[in-house]
Amino acid sequence: MAIEDIHEFVTELEKKGELKRVKTEVDSNLEIAEILRREMYSNGPAVLFENVKNYDMPVLGNAFGSMKRLEIGLEMTDFTEIGQRIVDMTKMDMPSGFLNKIKKLPELSKMAESFPKLESSGPVTEITSNDASFDKLPILKSWPNDAGRFITLGLVATKHPETGVRNLGVYRMQIIDSTHAMMHWQKHKRGAQHGEISKERGEKISAAVIIGCEPATVFSSIAPVPEGLDKYLFAGITRKKGIKTVKCKTIDLEVPANAEIVLEGYVDPHDIRDEGPFGDHTGYYTPIEPYPTFTLTGIMRRKNPIYVTTVVGKPILEDAYIGKVIEQSFLPLIRMFHPEVVDFSMPASGWFQGFAIISIKKRYPGQAKKVMMGLWGMGQLALTKMFVVVDEDINVHDINDVIWAITTRADAARDTTIINNTPTDTLDPASPMVNLGSKLGIDATQKIREEGYQREIQQLVKVDNETKNLVDSKWSSYGL
Repeated sequence: MAIEDIHEFVTELEKKGELKRVKTEVDSNLEIAEILRREMYSNGPAVLFENVKNYDMPVLGNAFGSMKRLEIGLEMTDFTEIGQRIVDMTKMDMPSGFLNKIKKLPELSKMAESFPKLESSGPVTEITSNDASFDKLPILKSWPNDAGRFITLGLVATKHPETGVRNLGVYRMQIIDSTHAMMHWQKHKRGAQHGEISKERGEKISAAVIIGCEPATVFSSIAPVPEGLDKYLFAGITRKKGIKTVKCKTIDLEVPANAEIVLEGYVDPHDIRDEGPFGDHTGYYTPIEPYPTFTLTGIMRRKNPIYVTTVVGKPILEDAYIGKVIEQSFLPLIRMFHPEVVDFSMPASGWFQGFAIISIKKRYPGQAKKVMMGLWGMGQLALTKMFVVVDEDINVHDINDVIWAITTRADAARDTTIINNTPTDTLDPASPMVNLGSKLGIDATQKIREEGYQREIQQLVKVDNETKNLVDSKWSSYGL
C-alpha cells in the first residue's frame, strides 16, 4: 500500500530505526536548524521535535535525508522505475477498434490509476481559517545572517494561466509579516513562468503553499519533469496510485487532500521587495535581490499537523539525497533522447546544477560533444555549468575513476569546450552576472584517429583470467 501522508511516513521511519523524537524544548530560531545540520553531516536520522518553544506544533526535519528513507517513502529501491514508467506511457499506442481496446484495457487502467482524484474534503480541510497568519507556524531561521524566518520545504502550487496544467515547485519564502512573504521563484522555474504570463495578462496569480505531503508528492514538486506534464499526475506515476485532491477555500486551486497545512494566497507581480540574504545549498549566502510578494488569504490544516522543514548549506545535506533520486529516475528519459548514454551522475558536492558526469557507448567522432550539447538543451540541465563525458567502462559514481579518465583520456586544448554567455543557476556564486555565465565541457572519452588522435591507443592494464580465477578459487585460504 502506498504511504498516504506524513504521519504514516513517520510511523514507517520509526519502525525502521530512521527517526528520533526530541522531547526537550527547542527554539525555531537557529537551534533546530543547527541540530538538523549536525545530524545530517553525521549521517543521522530524521528528527521529530515534539516541544517547540512558543508553538503547539511538532517540527519534522531530515525526513528525506538518506537513500534508505527515500526508499521507504517512495516504496522502491530502483528509482529508474519512475522515469521508465513515463517512457512507457509515451510509447503506448492508443488502440483503435473494439477488440484492440479490450486487449489494451489492463495497460490503460494502470495509466488511469495514476491520475489525481478530486474529493469534496480531506484531512487538510479539518480546520479552515480566513483570518490567516504565518505567526502560528514554527517557521525556522536557519543561519545567523539570514534575513529572517524562511519556509524551506513549501510545495508551491500554481496553474498555467492559459493551459491549466498544474505545477508544484519548492521555492523558499522569506516571512515579512503575519500575512506577507517573498516568493523566491527564479526566472528559469515554472512557477516564475506562470507568474510572468499572469503579469502580461494584468493579473495576480493564485498560489498555494503546501507543507507536509506524502513522499511521492514532495519528490514530484522538486523533480524537473518534462514541460506540460501535470505534477499531480507525475506524483501518481511515481507512487502507482493517483493522489487525492481538494479545492482551496479562498483561491481556485486544487491541493493534496492528505497534506498537513495549506497556505492559500496570491503572488502580486507588481509588489516587488528585497529578499535575502539566505544561507543556501551552495554553501554561501545568496545576496539581497528583488522578488514578488505572496499575500496570505486563508489556511487549511489538520487538527494536529506536523510542520515539515529542511535545512540547506554547504553539501552534503538532505537535498543531496533527493537529488540522487532525481538523477536515477530521469536516466530513462535522458536515454530516450540520447540512446548512447549509459549512466548519469550529479555529485552532491556540486549542488545539482554545478557538475554532471555522463558515460556513453561511443561509436563515432565528436559524439561526446554531441551529448553535451543535447543535454544542455534539456530542461533544467540547461543550467548545469560543467559536464564531463566518459566512456562506458568508467563508473560515473566513482569520482576517482572519473578523475582517472579525465587525466588519461582528455587533452586540455583538444577536449575542453567553453561556451560563454549561457543561462546559469541564479544561485551560482561564481557567475560574473546573475543568471548569465559560461559552460565547461570535458570530453574524457578515448579519442580515435577520426578525432585527430595520431598515436596508437595504449593497452589498458588488466589481470588475465587465469590468474583471476586462481586467486578467486583460493581466496579464503589466504586468511585475508
